[in-house]
Amino acid sequence: MLPTNKIMQKLTICLMMAVFACTTAMGQTTQPLQPTWWFGVSGAANFNFYDGSTQRLDNSLFVPTVFHKAKGIKPYGSLLVEYRPGRIWGFMLNVAYDARGAKFDGVEAPCNCPATLQTDIDYVAIEPSLRLGFKSNNLFFFAGPRVAFDVNRRYFYTQLKQPNTSGDLSAIKSTQLSGQVGVGYDIMLSSAAATTKVSLSPFVSYHPYFGQEPRSIETLNITTFRAGVALKFGAVHKAAVVVVPPPVVVPVVAAVAVHDFVFTVHGPSGPMVKNQVSETLPLLNTVFFDEGSAQIPSRYVVLTSDQASAFRENQLQNQESESMSSRSAGQLIVYHNVLNILGDRMRANPGATITLDGSSAKGPQEARASAEAVKLYLVNVFGISASRIVVHGSFKAVPSSGQPGGKTDLALFADENRRVDIETTSPELIAEVGGGMMRPVQLTETQMAPAEVVLNVDSAKLLLKSWSVDVTDSKGTVQHFGPFMSDQQGIPQSAILGNSPDGDYTLVMTGETNTGTSVTKGTSIHLVHPDLSVQKGFRYSVVFDFDRFKTVAEYKNFLTTVVAPLIVEGATVTIHGHTDITGSVDYNQKLSESRAQDAQKILVAAIANSGRDHVTFATSGMGEDPTHAPFDNALPEGRFYNRTVIIDIAPVKQ
Repeated sequence: MLPTNKIMQKLTICLMMAVFACTTAMGQTTQPLQPTWWFGVSGAANFNFYDGSTQRLDNSLFVPTVFHKAKGIKPYGSLLVEYRPGRIWGFMLNVAYDARGAKFDGVEAPCNCPATLQTDIDYVAIEPSLRLGFKSNNLFFFAGPRVAFDVNRRYFYTQLKQPNTSGDLSAIKSTQLSGQVGVGYDIMLSSAAATTKVSLSPFVSYHPYFGQEPRSIETLNITTFRAGVALKFGAVHKAAVVVVPPPVVVPVVAAVAVHDFVFTVHGPSGPMVKNQVSETLPLLNTVFFDEGSAQIPSRYVVLTSDQASAFRENQLQNQESESMSSRSAGQLIVYHNVLNILGDRMRANPGATITLDGSSAKGPQEARASAEAVKLYLVNVFGISASRIVVHGSFKAVPSSGQPGGKTDLALFADENRRVDIETTSPELIAEVGGGMMRPVQLTETQMAPAEVVLNVDSAKLLLKSWSVDVTDSKGTVQHFGPFMSDQQGIPQSAILGNSPDGDYTLVMTGETNTGTSVTKGTSIHLVHPDLSVQKGFRYSVVFDFDRFKTVAEYKNFLTTVVAPLIVEGATVTIHGHTDITGSVDYNQKLSESRAQDAQKILVAAIANSGRDHVTFATSGMGEDPTHAPFDNALPEGRFYNRTVIIDIAPVKQ
């Protein structure tokens, strides 16, 4: 029979090979951006195996029989830090409490008296290691030295017919220098979009006997196998995409500088007006659930029975917003009332019925529990009869997010597919826009676009000490703004216009480089005072399933019969396509353009059939650009709403 330590050695090697094989089988995966620095803690079990001989315990006790073999399981705990400048090479450091105690196999003294010996040999260890990872998966190997400082050296000796004895082992080395080699795997607990990353990392390591002779006498040596888990935290920041309009550069003074700075200015594209937009907001027929929970998430608005009795859908219809971000925040408030809107509609239409289809990768039981939570809310809070609600649970949502066999954005898709879909054939609930969604919510929004002049100086933060701008109107009046330190700076349009008339303004940027050289650049802009009269218009949105660009027949009917009749002769129709952040940037750009163009073709055909031909279309795809995205991509509902085409019918002055 093989010795126990040999068996453990073979098991450790087999485990390393199995982990490597499993992670290789996962295929090539595009990994999200990872932190450079990680901090955390680890805990493990040391499987200690003694070999050699031990007979002298201390200066006064020399036991009659030699002890040879021992084994024991002792704790290990550490504070850790990791530095990973890339996915392959890195550095690890553990500062640990490292227990190496064991219990010897029993022996018999010459008097035929059984004897036992147990040790508690503990260290504070410093373990720097070189880390070797892989681009395609989260497997990593590590190896490095171990420097250990003795903090405990107790022994416990028993012998029949003799008193039990304990004390400190003599001749214990105060410092040990040895080594280790191991393997681990980082299991990401945080989502791909999170900026704070959390990793749970199981690991095993092998500490061979050389360098692990704890005493300067006799031949005792220790071999250790360690198995444990580390919890690590790191921070990463996703860079924002800044879209700068095409520059119009008018040099005023040809400055001699190391870098040819570009100074650009852009402001509102036309007169600022206050728009009153009647918007048809598609209402997602989906409630998303948190991982491991069948409770309705806290971001959804949950009412008491008394509050529900007073709730009416039309209470959510009027909004006032100053920007796209505040508009989307207001619309998410409407969506997060989806269960209350559903309850109000079912209460008003007692013949309407629904089916709640739960889905979860953990199985139909968890999926059905989520659907039951939605049903219970409608029954208990809104008084809807349970017989009007059918509940199902399944592994896979239909339609589901993600491509079969896909390797990227898996965490985001898992969040999207862990949900309850609300299905119905009742005309009082079904959407007129098509796509199987619930009937949309009608919103009336009053919007005033921001009036700001944005100044851009490329590389200013890196190469300039500071920069300022002088603005001159047509009468020669000069205003000074600055100093500024960043690449981009906004100035309220009202601060420039004041009581001055509409017209052209000259802007001269003056800066000083880090080397003391003066830089001067200039350009001009046309500014007009805002028109505070209210203009009315219409906005419609079409929301697409994951990765689809064709406007299906039911959307075509909606665009032809509902949207197209509102486009009057001479109107301007703006169509913007958007996507979420899953997939590549290039693919999402093309997908958004395809969606927008498809919607335009349907509207052009419908308008031509009605005899209107003096309509201007401005159609473009925005891709996943976060500066233009209607909604934040952090939540699954935000990503669903970003898979959209937004159609604005230009306001007509009253």
